[in-house]
Amino acid sequence: MELDRAEANLSVATPTVPMSGIWRTIRSYILWSHERGTIQYDVMVTLILIFVLFSPKVINFKDKPVGHNPLRTGVMVSADDNGGLIYQVDGSAVSAKDDAAVRSELLHIIEPISGEVNITKIESVRDGSGKILRYKVWVEKE
Repeated sequence: MELDRAEANLSVATPTVPMSGIWRTIRSYILWSHERGTIQYDVMVTLILIFVLFSPKVINFKDKPVGHNPLRTGVMVSADDNGGLIYQVDGSAVSAKDDAAVRSELLHIIEPISGEVNITKIESVRDGSGKILRYKVWVEKE
């Protein structure tokens, strides 16, 4: 007799949660089964708008616009044998004399065309009198 009372108390003490109702609601949101003008439809549209408008501020998509290159230079691009790129930049576009400044100016000319790159090698092509005609620049994408 006491055993029956213990079983009765167990069944009364455990609350029942209507999980099928919760899953039905989640499923209706995922399958977009609500009519226009209902509160559920408005909630979904609001969540989508919040995601579209605020995700670029939170998520770094690693995209940025290409800056305008104010220099008018002749730049030729060709592929090398290793899958990299070779840029040939007109010698008159670079006015620096030391290696670090030349590298910096070449990056300033090349990056608006190709995005962020690393210069792996620079070679200057000279005429008979020693004047630099153009620079050959080997780059790799970052």
